[in-house]
Amino acid sequence: MLSALGLDATAEAVYRAMLADPGGGVAALAARVGTTEQQVRDGLDALSELALVRPSAETGGLRAVSPDLGMEVLMARQQAEIAAQQQRLEASRAVAAQLIAEYADLRPATVSPGVEQLIGLDQIRDRLTRLTREVRHEVMTFAPGGPQTEGNIAASRPLDAELLGRGVRTRVVYLDSVRHHRPTVEYARWTASLGGQVRTVASLPTRLIIVDRSTAVIPVSSEDSAGGAVVLTGQGTLTALCALYESVWAVAQPLGEAPVRDGHGLSAQEATVISLLSEGHTDETIAKRLGVSTRTARRIANDLMERLGARSRFEAGVRAVQHGWLPAQPG
Repeated sequence: MLSALGLDATAEAVYRAMLADPGGGVAALAARVGTTEQQVRDGLDALSELALVRPSAETGGLRAVSPDLGMEVLMARQQAEIAAQQQRLEASRAVAAQLIAEYADLRPATVSPGVEQLIGLDQIRDRLTRLTREVRHEVMTFAPGGPQTEGNIAASRPLDAELLGRGVRTRVVYLDSVRHHRPTVEYARWTASLGGQVRTVASLPTRLIIVDRSTAVIPVSSEDSAGGAVVLTGQGTLTALCALYESVWAVAQPLGEAPVRDGHGLSAQEATVISLLSEGHTDETIAKRLGVSTRTARRIANDLMERLGARSRFEAGVRAVQHGWLPAQPG
């Protein structure tokens, strides 16, 4: 039952036995659990690593930590792992940004294996239409930019219905900001009713479409996704982009679930704002990353500064590190 919190079946059984019989030794625990003494010792080692058992001041042996404290310890550990995964996600964003920069200077005359350049919205739409007809198994999409327009939603419905009707697996990651936009939420629920999967994250590295894990389309410029794009088919590039997608998907929250807050009570969106503030980004840049208005980005930033008791953004970054909201910088 506690495997989701990092506790295996044997360790959990030993923990429950210790709660039921606080004074029992290894032999008694083995008899109660129905296992060997060595397995009990292994379980005690695992419990010790998770801080679920402590030395007893009275008996000199080990005693089980009460469940209310123990579950809090396990959940804090899981939250720390989620935070670490978020940091790995940020590192993946840097890799993606480097990849985009590598192709940002492509020109029509450029010839490179595994790279096809598309100029203008018409070429992009025509190429996406062909890819949609050819897809057989899966479409993976990053959709930054905030809530979708009703026109885009109306245009996408027939295409989504056709793909899902053919049994194509579709996964889309939106920004958390779409959770407050009713047309986008209704569209996502409609997609889910047909078998599509929709999740959200606080920010996304770029707009991205991956078809059958063999072809990817990304914009040349994140500032003007309609101006031009590149179609990538190189095996190494696709492997990296698929890994990036899976790392984002793993930490994204299903749209139907309430957003998760970390051990400091921060939503993923707030944690992203704190990180961007510490890096010196403006309200306008933060707003673009979150897919919200500049006014909303400024409000979130001001609320966080007030919670930190900071009078400047530099001070907010310092206090965020002191409060454990951000990792301390080395050296």
